[in-house]
Amino acid sequence: MHPVETLETVLLLLAAAVALHLLAAKMRLPPSAALLLGGGALAFVPGLPAISLDPELILVLFLPPLLFDGAYYTAFGRFRRHLPGILSLAVGTVLFTAVVVAAVAHWLVPTLPLAACLALGAIVSPPDAVAARAVLNRVTLPRRLQALLEGESLLNDATGLVLFRFAVAATLVGSFDTGEAVGNFFILALGGVAVGGAVAAGWMLVLRRLTDDTLVVATSTLLCWAAYLIGETLHVSGVIATVTAGIIFGWFQHSLLPARVRLQGSAFWRTLVFTLEALIFILMGFSLRGVVERIGGFGEVLGTLALPALVITVTVILTRFLWIAGSEALLSGLRASGLRSARPLGWRQAGVLSWAGMRGVVTLAVALSLPASFPERDLMLVTAFAVILVTVVLQGSTLGGVIRLLRPADVDPPAPVALPSAEAAVAQAKFQAAERVAYDGEGQLLHPQLLETYRSRAVGTQRYAADADNFMERIRPHFDLMLGVIASGRAELLRLHRRGEIEDEVLHDLERDLDLEEVGILYQRGDDA
Repeated sequence: MHPVETLETVLLLLAAAVALHLLAAKMRLPPSAALLLGGGALAFVPGLPAISLDPELILVLFLPPLLFDGAYYTAFGRFRRHLPGILSLAVGTVLFTAVVVAAVAHWLVPTLPLAACLALGAIVSPPDAVAARAVLNRVTLPRRLQALLEGESLLNDATGLVLFRFAVAATLVGSFDTGEAVGNFFILALGGVAVGGAVAAGWMLVLRRLTDDTLVVATSTLLCWAAYLIGETLHVSGVIATVTAGIIFGWFQHSLLPARVRLQGSAFWRTLVFTLEALIFILMGFSLRGVVERIGGFGEVLGTLALPALVITVTVILTRFLWIAGSEALLSGLRASGLRSARPLGWRQAGVLSWAGMRGVVTLAVALSLPASFPERDLMLVTAFAVILVTVVLQGSTLGGVIRLLRPADVDPPAPVALPSAEAAVAQAKFQAAERVAYDGEGQLLHPQLLETYRSRAVGTQRYAADADNFMERIRPHFDLMLGVIASGRAELLRLHRRGEIEDEVLHDLERDLDLEEVGILYQRGDDA
């Protein structure tokens, strides 16, 4: 494909991503489902060039930033509290699913070696961070359940990738050493943690010496790829290295980055993540074309591979239910025996957790990386795509309905200080600081306006904390008036600029001030600015 054609195709895909997002919003579907189906449909449009996906490029290009974004915004306190449950899902469920799928695949295709069956199990076993985030962003879950799903999606790829590599090697050489595989898994995981921590620490030292905001945002963006590539180069888990670096950087960014850099970086990062997520789901749909053409058409796919793919897809979904049900039974038994730290989720939360097992980019990329001579490679590719399609479209589009039906309750105790009280504490601290500097050494008031500004804010937030709901209803019209005033100022600024009475630099400077003022009001009003 000519470079210009490549650029045209990428631009077409981005335009399609925007259109499919709008369509998903109108139809109340998860964007991932619309993008996947839309990509599959676009792949067979006459005249569109075939798109060849390099699996290694997919993993390196898409996986690090999407994993890093999830890790950066991880609620680390809940992640640490629920780490045993997260590991049960990220390691236990993946291994259990892989083994059960391997047994079912061997039953369906007895000529397929067990090691190759295990490779198929490793391909389809880990739920995907990208698919999970695309759905979780649209639903409201109890905090423990949210922590379990987010943590699982960050860590389970490492389990699946390590198992896959050992299974492929065992298939090609004809032997598999379980002890060696387990030992190497822990080495890869611990090595990934060490590499991610070291890369994040070095990166933060570099950022402290940068004074240009654009360079800070650019170098921070490179951190995810640096952690992943260094981890893979040192033969440890690049996935774990990326997640570790993201969690550490997310923890320290509050004191490390200036506010203006956070605003710029957040806007840039949201755009980058949207673009990557949209492209990867469309490209997954496009990959179906190559698989169908290689196998010999839809008729051949349906006639020879559809039944095994469907059986394995159902197996993937059921094994998650079985593992979570078994874990619930174990926790309930331990709780009944007197172990107070054992806390079952309850059938409502367990049901939602069982249904939230969407697969995505890792499953596809790993399947495409199978050697050309691998036994039953086409079956594995079709099965991988079937698992992605069914879980993203069926589970992703119905997860919201399942949550509404089961109504899982948030039984975790809330943090001792709620949002209104925290705002009041911050406002009080600011007022006390203003009070200290408002008077000179002889007690003479030097800055009355400063003192009055922060006093009124402190009093207002205390009233808000005392009765948040009623206070917001009363003050909302005040915020609306403030937004109207800002709009008038913006209109006057544009009038001056359009008449040629101010320079462009003046327009941009004052417009930035108005934008920051408007965003602050929107956040205070409770809107998603």
